[in-house]
Amino acid sequence: MELRPSLPAQVYLLAYRPDRGRLAQRSDLGLMLRAAALTELLQRGLLNDDRDKAAIGDPAPAGLDPLLAEVLEQVAASRPRRWEHWIKVGNRAAPRAVRDQLTEDGPLELTRHRVLGLFPTLRPALVDPAPHQRLLAAFTSALTDPLPRVEPWQAALVSLADAGRLRHVLSGRQRREHRSRIRDLTALAGPAPSALRHAIQARHAVESGG
Repeated sequence: MELRPSLPAQVYLLAYRPDRGRLAQRSDLGLMLRAAALTELLQRGLLNDDRDKAAIGDPAPAGLDPLLAEVLEQVAASRPRRWEHWIKVGNRAAPRAVRDQLTEDGPLELTRHRVLGLFPTLRPALVDPAPHQRLLAAFTSALTDPLPRVEPWQAALVSLADAGRLRHVLSGRQRREHRSRIRDLTALAGPAPSALRHAIQARHAVESGG
């Protein structure tokens, strides 16, 4: 049986645009991945929500994905802090960590390119489109299936995509059409998606000088 990727890995794959061969919302992707890690840890009982702050829950199992393990260690070593704080901490390093894990696990490969024909860089590319297509199908199902049939990770995926404005998978029209469902899914997903929205808004305000 094929193992389901971690929630940060799913968000990374969802942000990938095969039609363009690149990631969408790259400036906010690290924040989205940190929020995804916090959400998975909460759903697995490894973190708890203690008065709008992240708190350590059950003992961590062996073999956690690197980003999940890193976030959990950071929370354990700190005094209680709000979810938005943990979304912001180390967010710039998160995309590479998840990309490297996906490359090691097989869904992605790195191809060499040159920016402006001069500067060498590595770009992620899908090895097989099937996992990405299944992820998109699960995303759509979360918007249309009866709510009791929606898995917690699906609810989280939609709420994180909404907060992160991944418009290629959740357009403005879809957001209006499914406004009530998205609100229900966000409530199921826990505090991190709402904290992600605030973190992105704060970041953009700083960048625009507002």
